[in-house]
Amino acid sequence: MSQSLLEGISMGLLLSLLIGPVFFALISSSMQHGFRYAAVLALGIFVSDSLYGFLTYFGISFLANTTLFEEVLGYVGGAILVGFGVSSLMKRQKPDANSKALNPPVARRRNAFAKGFSINGINPFVLLFWISIASLVSLRDDWTSIQTFFYYSGILLTVLCTDLAKAFVAKQLSRFVTPKILGLLNKGVGGALIFYGLRMIYLTYQV
Repeated sequence: MSQSLLEGISMGLLLSLLIGPVFFALISSSMQHGFRYAAVLALGIFVSDSLYGFLTYFGISFLANTTLFEEVLGYVGGAILVGFGVSSLMKRQKPDANSKALNPPVARRRNAFAKGFSINGINPFVLLFWISIASLVSLRDDWTSIQTFFYYSGILLTVLCTDLAKAFVAKQLSRFVTPKILGLLNKGVGGALIFYGLRMIYLTYQV
């Protein structure tokens, strides 16, 4: 049990070290809207990962091998990322952003869950990661259902905790960030999201 949990934690740390669109969205959200907003966004990421883990473990992973599934996920997912990126580039930073943006209304925090869930969920590389995890677990004939549960729990909880840690650190740095820097950060995040979206579309086209 402890071995499977430790292996899950190590795999979760590996996943947390990967820098992708979720990483940029998490850091930017924490610096602009505060830790609570970013924590809700991280919760959306956690639920998305949990759903993928559940589906792939119980045999849904075979859908990813169909051309139509890959194309739909790739093109639609890429377009959504580009849309998020364009929105970030067009967002204007107000002079009082540091005071108001860090205390967003509750309704906006609720939207953070959907944002985290969607950005993580439409990324085909996340799906491929969980397919590889399901394949790895299927090879462990010596594992019981309890050991498998602890393995998945180790991955998911590690990712959630590291995402919260990233958000917390980013929030502490927000007091040193001026509106101009926030504006540049928005443009950087927007550019990164557009890059990942276009790259996703390109890779889908190449398949």
